[in-house]
Amino acid sequence: MPSLRIALPAALVLAAACVLAPRVPDRAATGRSDAERVLAIADRILLDDLADQPGRAASLRLPESRYDTMPDMTAAGRQVIDDQRARSLRELQEVDGKKLEGTVAGVTREAAITALVGRQRARVCKDELWSLSAQNGFQVGVARLGEVQPVGTDELRAQALARWSKIGAYLDQITARLREGLASGYVASAPAANAVVDQLDKLLAPAPKDSPFALPGKRDQTPGFDTALEKIVAEQIFPALRRLREMIAAEIVPKAREAVGVSNIPHGDECYRAKLRAALSLDRDPSELHALGEKQLASIEAEMEALAKKSFGGRPVSELHAWFRDDPQWHYKDREEMLQQARAALGRARAVLPKVFVLLPRSDVTIDPIPEYQEKTTAPHYQAPAQDGSRPAQYRIRLYQAEQQSRIKGEDTAFHETIPGHHLEIGLASENASLPRLLRYEGSGSFSEGWGLYAERLADELNLYSSDADRFGMLDGLAWRAVRLIVDTGLHSLGWSRQQAIDTMLAHSSLSPDFASSEVDRYIGMPGQATSYMVGYLEIRAQRERAQAELGPRFDLRTFHARVLENGSVPLDLLKAQIGRWLLAEKSQGR
Repeated sequence: MPSLRIALPAALVLAAACVLAPRVPDRAATGRSDAERVLAIADRILLDDLADQPGRAASLRLPESRYDTMPDMTAAGRQVIDDQRARSLRELQEVDGKKLEGTVAGVTREAAITALVGRQRARVCKDELWSLSAQNGFQVGVARLGEVQPVGTDELRAQALARWSKIGAYLDQITARLREGLASGYVASAPAANAVVDQLDKLLAPAPKDSPFALPGKRDQTPGFDTALEKIVAEQIFPALRRLREMIAAEIVPKAREAVGVSNIPHGDECYRAKLRAALSLDRDPSELHALGEKQLASIEAEMEALAKKSFGGRPVSELHAWFRDDPQWHYKDREEMLQQARAALGRARAVLPKVFVLLPRSDVTIDPIPEYQEKTTAPHYQAPAQDGSRPAQYRIRLYQAEQQSRIKGEDTAFHETIPGHHLEIGLASENASLPRLLRYEGSGSFSEGWGLYAERLADELNLYSSDADRFGMLDGLAWRAVRLIVDTGLHSLGWSRQQAIDTMLAHSSLSPDFASSEVDRYIGMPGQATSYMVGYLEIRAQRERAQAELGPRFDLRTFHARVLENGSVPLDLLKAQIGRWLLAEKSQGR
């Protein structure tokens, strides 16, 4: 497996050790028993989460994981999960956080409390009664199991068969909960319901032996295993999928909401604010976020205008969007060209990152297409590597209708998803054995997506874009994330229609109509998540500007990046405190 860790001269290795050494008090002096208690609770939270997310557990592959269960989606089963999380929150809050301030245990405690409070508040939404999503819904999760379910030994094959025999009941539980939601006044939006029906049709179209559910039998060709697996798929999983598909088509679609915002479900306004809190790890008013999006969009478009004057004859930005979007000269020739552009961008990034980072991940990242059954509706995304070394990290690229996609959007997305974006951020955290596992494998969405957007801009500082057209694509990406603040709050708080959101996206970006539509459907199905990118980006940029102002000529970008990433993807208020402690120490040493 190729390595992204680059050998450093001895002097730089010593410098790296100095940069990464924890600047925290001795744990023994801060109450070791409290620290141990926090870390034990944090590990339990992680294991509880993985037990409730079988696909993620199978993808991550921690040593003690088992792969033979499915979540209990009944009301009683969900209550067990809620109770587990409430107990963990209560126990963490009983620990005196001041004693642990500045330690790894203290960061872990605060990060875990932030996450648990966000989840607790979001329970007002009652997602299991209505939420349908073509991006991260149940149908995507169960199909993904086919790709990541471990096999290769008698025990793992037995666990796979045991899990497959439970998938049908799991799907039937989801069907029952959605019916319960209909009876209680909860129903999905029409775009989400129709997209999930379409996706289920694609999953059911091939023969069971050719479906994603049969993939473990193709990876492990032990005689009899594939046929046993396919028998379960044909006799249990496909029938349950059909029952679910028919229920959604016959019962939900006719009643689905044309008013797509989450504010239209019971307790919808409260739900949206809770979703924002969970996504951002901060309390933010929707109107505040909407105004922030408008302000950032104006600033970015001014930067676009300057680039247009320099390289594109002073064309208006709106004309440039249409030109890059619609003129065939800017479209990919085929799917392969799209793949090759992303791989070339990754190669350039690998070569220059030691200039601005002390360490790079040891694990490799590959670039692979999103599976066909979900490529129409799913955005490009990153998949973390398996921790047992069995599977590298993946940038799953969206190749759907490549011939209609603009080439200017390929490089910035590759930098966002691989390096210096998610693969660097998530890879370094997962490989940092000095961190508790909760910080290594879970994190704040606003930090993570903010870092991905920061990486797109950092790639420009490193001259990684191939041309000014690709640089315009980078600015286009920034504008797109600003528009997300406008569109997400418009949909879920201001009563916008789906078409109004699509029109706004097209007016301020070079996205194709198809991709803009799929993106808006994503925001409809995942309220609040789209706001995390710009909010996180602005906080990371603010902390960099703060450090540059306070340290002056002593500011070192490599050290700053090490400090930002040292504890994984922490909530934004913890990032601010983390950088504050570092700056205080640096200024003390400089006196």
